[in-house]
Amino acid sequence: MSGRPLACDRAELKTLFLFEKLSDEQLARLCREGRVEEFEPGPVYTEGDPATCFFVLLEGTLVLSRRVGIDDVEVTRTSQRGVYSGAFQAYLGDRAQAVQYNGSMRVTEPSRFFILPAHTFAAVMRDWFPMAVHLLEGLFFGTKSIQEVVNQRERLLALGSLSAGLTHELNNPAAAAVRATSALRERVAGMRHKLGVIAAGRYEPDTLRTLVDIQERTAEQVAKAAPLSPLEASDREDALGDWLDDHGIPGAWQLAPAFVQAGLDTDWLDQIAAAVDEGTLEGAIRWLNYTVETELLMIEIEDSTTRVSTLVDAARQYSQLDRAPYQVVDVHELLDSTLLMLSAKLGPRITVVKDYDRTLPNIPAYPGELNQVWTNLVDNAVSAMNEVDGDGTLTVRTALDRDQLLVEFGDTGPGVPPEIRGRIFDPFFTTKPVGQGTGLGLDISWRIVVNKHHGSIDVRSEPGDTRFQVWLPLTAADSDVPRQNSGTQPGSETPVEAS
Repeated sequence: MSGRPLACDRAELKTLFLFEKLSDEQLARLCREGRVEEFEPGPVYTEGDPATCFFVLLEGTLVLSRRVGIDDVEVTRTSQRGVYSGAFQAYLGDRAQAVQYNGSMRVTEPSRFFILPAHTFAAVMRDWFPMAVHLLEGLFFGTKSIQEVVNQRERLLALGSLSAGLTHELNNPAAAAVRATSALRERVAGMRHKLGVIAAGRYEPDTLRTLVDIQERTAEQVAKAAPLSPLEASDREDALGDWLDDHGIPGAWQLAPAFVQAGLDTDWLDQIAAAVDEGTLEGAIRWLNYTVETELLMIEIEDSTTRVSTLVDAARQYSQLDRAPYQVVDVHELLDSTLLMLSAKLGPRITVVKDYDRTLPNIPAYPGELNQVWTNLVDNAVSAMNEVDGDGTLTVRTALDRDQLLVEFGDTGPGVPPEIRGRIFDPFFTTKPVGQGTGLGLDISWRIVVNKHHGSIDVRSEPGDTRFQVWLPLTAADSDVPRQNSGTQPGSETPVEAS
């Protein structure tokens, strides 16, 4: 939006705190190379437009806002003469990469501004304040470099933690599969031996056919066995043990638990007793016991390898290594993969409650980066609950909130004190002890949600009930496919006043 051009008054410029120390020659240059314009109520510049001008308020009222999701959120409203905004980092040159306005500015009443083109402002700063420019460059790029290094360190620490957790989770089913395989080899060898004994015995062909039929039905029963409560299992073991003792079969305490685990009972034993004579009953029972044990071991191996496969799939889903960076995704798949990857960190003392609205549509997103947001929020929740006694409940909820998808992480920790609640998304701000946190987790999450996904993130907290809420748009913005992460934290477009 262009304003109405007005005359530039050097005397008026000198009354502003920004220019009060300048010489008459310098003020003359400002008036010569800059301009004064008056704007009617309405927009002056819009977030994302090329940052071409440096604005200084002479008279009126301005409002600065930032785009958060689909809304423009007011950051500052002021009538203070001399406040400035726009391309105020132009003196940093191309290295600053500040080629766009990081927010929007509008005026609520007729307002006058002194305006310098960005390239003129950069030249003036370098000509008049070379040492200050060097110091500011060092501060700006030094802070940026530090943040990038610490950001990288944060990611490496998170990766190390996830790798350790994944290794631990993979080790358990892998070790179980190895143990079951070794035991299975012994049972198969025993089954071969027992089969040889049976074949050499005095079994009639009809009896052998009956035993083989019972063996087939037994194998099917093992796969369908329903889990029993400890009390039910104990009662059934006692009944089976008594039956075996009554029929003179030694080692009942070894045989009964496997039969119970397979879902077998005394009726099944009666079928075997009816099929063979008393002299061959024990051999038949022990032969069928090998069948039961081998089936149970194969089920254990299948469960263990399935668990390994599930963990590998979760790791691939979490890292998104084999997928496009920007795609339409099911948020619930991302949440599940993150929770599975962090299961070692959650531990047995934290209960996870999933309150998902499965009717929610898939949304366009950068899934790998959303997984990083979920990781940071879950990690914060676990740390908060560990501050108390390590016990607690993590509730992950999804819902439709107006025209956005809401993802909420709730924990039962001590809460976020009101005095720091407004700072938790600031870079390098952390409440963790030295060495345990960099203060970038929530800052990174804010940037991913707000800058990259046009969503919003907030926290509501009281002791015992802290909820981090993330809102994501259901549809992609026109500029999103694809879009690189660029942007700043709230307040970076705020007018700066002299202290």
